[in-house]
Amino acid sequence: MKNKKISGAEAVIHCLLNEGVDLVWGYPGGAIMPVYDEFYKFQDKLKHVLARHEQGAIHAAQGYARSSGRVGVAIATSGPGATNLVTGIADAQIDSTPVVCITGQVPSHLLGSDAFQETDIIGISMPVTKWNYQITKASEIPEIFAKAFYIAKSGRPGPVLIDITKDAQFELFEYDYKKCNGIRSYIPYPEVNDDSIDHAVKLINQAKKPLIVWGQGVILGNAEEEFKNFVEKSGIPAAWTILGLSALPTSHELNVGMVGMHGNYGPNILTNKCDLLIAVGMRFDDRVTGDPSKYASQAKVIHLEIDPAEVDKNIKVDVPVIGNCKESLQMITNKIDKRSHKKWISKFDDLMKIEFDKVIKSDLSPNKKGLTMGESIIAINEFTNGDAIIVTDVGQHQMVACRYANFIKSKSNITSGGLGTMGFALPAAMGAKMGALEREVVAVIGDGGYQMTIQELGTIFQLQIPVKIVILNNDFLGMVRQWQQLFFDKRYASTEMINPDFVTIAKGYYIDSERVKNRKDLKPAVERMIKSKKPYVLEVCVEKEDNVFPMIPSGASVSDIRLD
Repeated sequence: MKNKKISGAEAVIHCLLNEGVDLVWGYPGGAIMPVYDEFYKFQDKLKHVLARHEQGAIHAAQGYARSSGRVGVAIATSGPGATNLVTGIADAQIDSTPVVCITGQVPSHLLGSDAFQETDIIGISMPVTKWNYQITKASEIPEIFAKAFYIAKSGRPGPVLIDITKDAQFELFEYDYKKCNGIRSYIPYPEVNDDSIDHAVKLINQAKKPLIVWGQGVILGNAEEEFKNFVEKSGIPAAWTILGLSALPTSHELNVGMVGMHGNYGPNILTNKCDLLIAVGMRFDDRVTGDPSKYASQAKVIHLEIDPAEVDKNIKVDVPVIGNCKESLQMITNKIDKRSHKKWISKFDDLMKIEFDKVIKSDLSPNKKGLTMGESIIAINEFTNGDAIIVTDVGQHQMVACRYANFIKSKSNITSGGLGTMGFALPAAMGAKMGALEREVVAVIGDGGYQMTIQELGTIFQLQIPVKIVILNNDFLGMVRQWQQLFFDKRYASTEMINPDFVTIAKGYYIDSERVKNRKDLKPAVERMIKSKKPYVLEVCVEKEDNVFPMIPSGASVSDIRLD
């Protein structure tokens, strides 16, 4: 390719191919049209998926990245096309998802003139990207793309945005691509300090009541095996944040459940009873800690984290272990004593029995008048055997799915964690399926979030993406309604929904669909859905005013967790 002149638009395609990209999600428009013309010419080498909305494209790229472990790519035009990506970019930033977004821009001589469909997407996206850059000369394209992919996937992953003016897309230049393997002053993988390892080992060996809380850093670091070895040799009970879910099988004997606002009773209560808290690849989000002044204040805290900015940000740490947990976990495991903590673990078992009697038994009760979200998730477990990727939206159904879904493989729980983006699940599920074609992908969505990106049924139909969609319909914005019931004297302001006929809408997109209202019909319907080789929509009409417990009220201590 060197010494041969090509256009900037063609260079974009070659850059993507040089980075091993085979799938791009996007939506065309005037300012990015030269690149789309090249997509047409290279369609045998690079697949472009036409989303129905740019937000659908970025969420699909996120789902693809989360299921495949690769960098997702989304592309849009200038102005509204670019701004429609911003919610997904912000979601990717806070959830550490590696995506590269490409946006078209008005010609460089029009920048700053308020030209048609001009927005300052660099300024808009700066707070929610790991890095961004505006290209105004075609010759910049190879270096900037190489940097973009390196930054997006290295260290703590995140979103990168490249804005390309239209004249740069037309301009000819001599293309030469060199992959980026390092950037001055950017240290994505800090060197693990031996002293911090030794200090951590000493505390672990001395602890009588230790607790591990792990997050998505285990998955992003490809450290699942190292983490499992650490848990098993240390004998320490381990609890997860929602983004960490599936790094360790849910059936593992030392997996004691979820922490946080709607987490399990035992790990939340015992966070404030442990003498050592070992945080692995998590950032002490407020949904996990509740009131930080009352969070594990009695315990020594070890924090394994790749991003130094997260250490001591929310919770004061006694031993920071900076670096990739794949490396630091192995170093710690090699040095700790092999132990068991049976008496301590029995306390988690005792609290789980209380939770079962007061919460789980009701969630899964066959005696309730209406169907519950919990029994819907159990039915999915039965026909997927814990081997499916479950993609959830945001709300009650999300918490219920995280609590009751079974997982035997990593990268199986895909959800919007930090930003809490309604509308995430449907496009993310089609992206997840394209990133892991060999796996069953089930989207579990509430009736509210489903309607925010329902247009992506068009993408699913056009490509016949065999994703399974379960709508848990309670005719409410359920999580907001629950808060209104508990904290606002049941003033249900703007949360009840009069919904359309979801089955008819799915059939309008030529997608197989059915509705379940009675308990006896649930399992047969789930079985039909899972056995189908095509996309499928299953609407499950659940009780309207069911609540999700346990629950830690906002701003309360984890010790204040409520069971009703």
